[in-house]
Amino acid sequence: MTWLEAISLWAVPFMLAVIPAFGSLRGVKVYDTFIEGAEEGLQVTMRIIPFLVGMMVALSVFRASGAMDLLARLISPVTSWLGFPTEILPLMIVRPLSGAGALAVTADLLKTQHPDSFIGRLASIMQGSTDTTFYVLTVYFGSVGVRKARYAPAVGLLADLAGFLSALYVCNWFFG
Repeated sequence: MTWLEAISLWAVPFMLAVIPAFGSLRGVKVYDTFIEGAEEGLQVTMRIIPFLVGMMVALSVFRASGAMDLLARLISPVTSWLGFPTEILPLMIVRPLSGAGALAVTADLLKTQHPDSFIGRLASIMQGSTDTTFYVLTVYFGSVGVRKARYAPAVGLLADLAGFLSALYVCNWFFG
């Protein structure tokens, strides 16, 4: 066993022992604090569930109605010009909306295209270099009661676009 494997094996048990011990030494009622945090987390979860359900329903309607396929066909001239394979377009559309949906699209791409193909590698890099912008906005803004998102969606989508373009560049550079 290498030292890195040993650190990986013992990191979580070490933290589970050290953090409560450190808190106890500082006079923190560790168990009571843990229960308060768990209760607060449950309250936040209950507050955001309606937002999550709304997001999931909207995504399901978007996919089932054929709107996603139509949008993919509409943007394909631009993405093809940039060098994105047409097979990757559903991932680019779903990724800002849903992590689970994007993971399902990626799994399908890996099954049909093979993990070591250019498309498989590009999909994998996109999964790691972009975020679920609207999911994040729904959860974070919904949990604290923000009603006006202002520039957050535009900035988040711009960051996703930067992630998609960076993924394409990196994939071409390493695996061209």
